[in-house]
Amino acid sequence: MLKSQQRIPDEYILMSEQERDERIRAIKAKFGSKLVILGHHYQRDEVIQHADYRGDSLKLAQLAAQEKEAEYIVFCGVHFMAETADMLTASKQKVILPDLGAGCPMADMAEIEEVEECWKLLKAKYNQEIIPVTYVNSDAEVKAFCGRNNGMTCTSSNALKIFKKLLGEGKSILFMPDEHLGRNTGLEWGLGEQDILLWNRKNPGEVKLPETAPRLILWDGFCTVHQRFEPQQVDEVREKYPDVKVIVHPECSHDVVERADLSGSTDFIIRQVTGSPAGSVWAIGTEINLVHRLAQENPDKTIISLNENVCMCVMMNRISQPHLLWTLENILKGKIVNQIKVEEKITGEAISALNRMLDISK
Repeated sequence: MLKSQQRIPDEYILMSEQERDERIRAIKAKFGSKLVILGHHYQRDEVIQHADYRGDSLKLAQLAAQEKEAEYIVFCGVHFMAETADMLTASKQKVILPDLGAGCPMADMAEIEEVEECWKLLKAKYNQEIIPVTYVNSDAEVKAFCGRNNGMTCTSSNALKIFKKLLGEGKSILFMPDEHLGRNTGLEWGLGEQDILLWNRKNPGEVKLPETAPRLILWDGFCTVHQRFEPQQVDEVREKYPDVKVIVHPECSHDVVERADLSGSTDFIIRQVTGSPAGSVWAIGTEINLVHRLAQENPDKTIISLNENVCMCVMMNRISQPHLLWTLENILKGKIVNQIKVEEKITGEAISALNRMLDISK
């Protein structure tokens, strides 16, 4: 659960961007290797320009764990990402989220009480082995649930490898919290729609459980940003740009992924676009800040959003330059604000889930 958000002083909001920039850079120079700023790809430019590392959530948490000299790790992302960073770093290191209100609606759609109720009903109904798998875009308690029930985490990059391993062994999967990543991965592996059951997290009594455990049980969560991309937008962009390559994130619905040329993780999207020839035309189905940044950094290509009216990730964009400066100046004064600390027991179980994923992904 997120703590209540402390309101930052007005002076940080009224200050010019140039002054905020200068003060942030001065603090970074003063702390040196004792301070690391992590910036998720979906962050605003005004924030990510100060990041020591850019990346997706797990990559950034792993990079933080390698920074042994860092006493302060400021994670410009959302709550579950900072949790993962805290779990992977040493106890002496302090992980800080500049705005405690920066959550993730998808992660919040898998509440631990609902997950445990689902698991209880499935275990009561079936003798077949069901493995809980949670997307890393979930909170620490859900990761810990998977850890203590012989399950694991996955990323959008390695989900197919995880599915191949488990489904290939004849096991069933309870996949949380993103319905679309789960369905896209299951269908890519070779499942049919008849092999997939969609769970109703708010009304589990309405779910009709077949006699034999489904191969794939999907939690009915979704990303509010990627949900905004629609199949007709693919058709429209092809009509406007005949040579366009359409690339989308697998958190998009299956009918969008089917129409696209490529789908993959954020890092996959970045690699494909940046590695393409000059003159290439790309329509990208992911968060708008990243799309605009790719366009700025690749001026020799035409890069647009698949849906130019799509909103930015509102929660990710709660991390602003004023929040970042306020956080750093508090550290400078010896005051730690918005520290993210995961309980030791939850950390141990969640790390088990992460390690099982890493073992399969080698």
